[in-house]
Amino acid sequence: MNVMIEPSLHDVVSLTQEVWTSFLGYDEPLFEGEPLPDDATVVSATVTVSGAWAGVVSLQVSEAMAHRITAAMLGGSEKVDESDVSDAVGELVNMVGGNVKSLMPGPSTLSLPVVAHGRVFWPHESAEVVRADLTWAGEPVCIAVHVPLEQ
Repeated sequence: MNVMIEPSLHDVVSLTQEVWTSFLGYDEPLFEGEPLPDDATVVSATVTVSGAWAGVVSLQVSEAMAHRITAAMLGGSEKVDESDVSDAVGELVNMVGGNVKSLMPGPSTLSLPVVAHGRVFWPHESAEVVRADLTWAGEPVCIAVHVPLEQ
């Protein structure tokens, strides 16, 4: 019998808050929030953990929020391009994913982040085990963890 080990919602929220403040400062903390609206234009990023524990950590924010995050990470720069946005959103999910990986049984490896415009869709062979709908600066932020159904 396989016992599924998964991170807790509390752990994922705490890790995300730590990463967020280290990159974006304390002026605008993350709070519990509402899900992204269905009609939002979204930027998504994922990292995959493989090894003794397997899972995918994702971050989804609105396109406007992705640009705001990027500007904040670049020291308030008004000029950001799409590669900057990909780098910034990818780095956030990479840090959160790395921290989630450190909580799980190892050894495991972390993939490079994959960033795309649009929502993340999951195969039917996986299950969402954690979903944190948060808000930063009044905008929704979604962090989720999916695991394979058979681990």
